[in-house]
Amino acid sequence: MNHQWHDSMVEQPEGHGPAYVTGWTISGLAVIATIVAVWVLGI
Repeated sequence: MNHQWHDSMVEQPEGHGPAYVTGWTISGLAVIATIVAVWVLGI
């Protein structure tokens, strides 16, 4: 029996279009904003 499996972390699509770049930019800015907010508020 041969079972095929797919893992989204292993088989990433080769998409480097505008949506791909925009997604990474937004997520990166969100991470930086979270770090700065925690640092400024001293939580």
